Amino acid sequence: MASKLYLIPTLLGNDDFQRSLPAYNLSIVESIQIFVVENEKSARKFIKTILPEKKQSELEIHLLDKNTSGEELHELSKLFQRNQPIGILSEAGLPAVADPGARLVRLAHQQSIQVVPLVGPSSILLALMASGMNGQQFSFHGYLPIDKVERKKAIQKLEADSRKNRSTMIFMETPYRNNQLLEDLVKICQPNTSVCVAANITMEDEFILTLPIKEWSKKKTDFHKKPAIFILESY
Repeated sequence: MASKLYLIPTLLGNDDFQRSLPAYNLSIVESIQIFVVENEKSARKFIKTILPEKKQSELEIHLLDKNTSGEELHELSKLFQRNQPIGILSEAGLPAVADPGARLVRLAHQQSIQVVPLVGPSSILLALMASGMNGQQFSFHGYLPIDKVERKKAIQKLEADSRKNRSTMIFMETPYRNNQLLEDLVKICQPNTSVCVAANITMEDEFILTLPIKEWSKKKTDFHKKPAIFILESY
């Protein structure tokens, strides 16, 4: 079997995988023994959740995270020479999207290895779909700066760019700083700027709400330690 690199979506926190993943994905995972993952413990848990009969002892797990060096990445690329299917697993959602797996995908293309993306949940796109904001023109900005001064500048720029280009701005925060980010948005943004908060997407307590800043300032919320996506639109 020729090498193929499968990009395997994982769950966003909900263990009811049938709600998020097509059956085809399970058949692909069943056929793979070599996995490149961001975190071995969570990757094994995911595989056990969707395929409890798959033998964990037979899995070959390789790590690829933000600290993986260029030399280590080169060693990982040698897996392509074994003519076996390889799966990439992210911590949550889609591999290679806001995820270090993109580095190995690039090497796969350089070595003419077929890259196969599988269907699955993306917190970024699910949040955008549900926000009611402009899905024709948008950009993802990852994490905003932690420093207060730099964060204020970043938020002001996002707002100004959204207004200038009539585009939607998507970003995120470490879950334990979600409440602080929303407070900063309320303090810094214009009253009519719209903000969507999408938290715990695909889970039973999923929360998705879009309001202008002037309404968020009146609302009592708590997103502490809940994975969330923030979306901003200013016209």
